[in-house]
Amino acid sequence: MDSTVYIHETAIVDSGAQIGAGTKIWHWTHVSAGAKLGEKCSLGQNVFLGNKVVLGSNVKVQNNVSIYDNVFIEDNVFCGPSMVFTNVINPRSGVVRKSEYKDTFVKKGVSIGANATIVCGITLGEYSFVAAGAVVTKDARPYALIAGVPGKQIGWMSQYGERIPLPMKGQGRWQCPSTGLIYVLNDEQISVEASAK
Repeated sequence: MDSTVYIHETAIVDSGAQIGAGTKIWHWTHVSAGAKLGEKCSLGQNVFLGNKVVLGSNVKVQNNVSIYDNVFIEDNVFCGPSMVFTNVINPRSGVVRKSEYKDTFVKKGVSIGANATIVCGITLGEYSFVAAGAVVTKDARPYALIAGVPGKQIGWMSQYGERIPLPMKGQGRWQCPSTGLIYVLNDEQISVEASAK
């Protein structure tokens, strides 16, 4: 294991887990043998990673988050405290459904707020933003702001993590004052252009 990896003495990292350089694993966290973590990740207190879990680089998983099998997370994702991933649609204690796990994909730059629930089998598009406490039951578009129970898109969020003042549909352009990036709305999709210099 890379010398820049930090593992707290109370954490359990099973043999075989792949841990990228600069990653930090904090108190009472358990990383299963088949898990794969990129560089510079941070796993907070009391985190669990299953065997069939992949984290990209610079993923921040806050306290009390369990990431079960079949969850695949790309770079620069934030998982807020006590948020929840599932991997079975219809769990029953007396019925074994390990062969029915559904894949969940979290694309780069996504933020998931505290206590949110992500129901399995969906994709959170790049830089989408899930509000605290939301229950997400269907795919989220890139840059979508999702809130409520069940989760619904209520707007757009920038890569910088600020509300984009564009309507849900139609057309429009907005330049982020913090980064200079230009957000272009075309019907119900956001694309991003570099600023003209």
